[in-house]
Amino acid sequence: MTPQPAPPPEPHRPALPTGPRRTAARLPVHMFRAGLGPLFRGRLLLLVHTGRTTGLARQTVIEVVEGAAADGPRSWTVASGFGPGADWYRNLLRTPHATVQVGRRFHAVTAHVLPAEEGGELMARYAPRHPRTARRLCAFMGFTVDGGAEDYRRVGESIPFVRLVESAGPARSGR
Repeated sequence: MTPQPAPPPEPHRPALPTGPRRTAARLPVHMFRAGLGPLFRGRLLLLVHTGRTTGLARQTVIEVVEGAAADGPRSWTVASGFGPGADWYRNLLRTPHATVQVGRRFHAVTAHVLPAEEGGELMARYAPRHPRTARRLCAFMGFTVDGGAEDYRRVGESIPFVRLVESAGPARSGR
């Protein structure tokens, strides 16, 4: 029997920001609330989701990895850089219906967790479009990459990706 190669070690996920770093990280939420969402030019969206414990509306700003609106409903694909333990990610697993604000427009969405293989392909497509950001994000999340598509594909398979697909329900403003 041939021994199987050991799986790559799980990356060291970054610690959630606290204190002044948390305040700075929450600044985009306040910018969206103030009507400044168009400044982000669709690269960021405000996700309004339901807390899994409290049932209250929660808000977080997330980078859009890939958007689609050509045929069919609009969708926005996002990644959980803090891994599967991120509160917004866990909340969407519990209650997949949410609202996103892109620019000044609100859209009712349903969250769909993507398989690891699709996450790998997404990351391989994202990296050439945003090479500096991709390298920084990988380093921030504890991954080492050489810049090749296969490296980014491997990283993408370890990151939880979610596709937020526009649904027919009414969008709530979350304010």
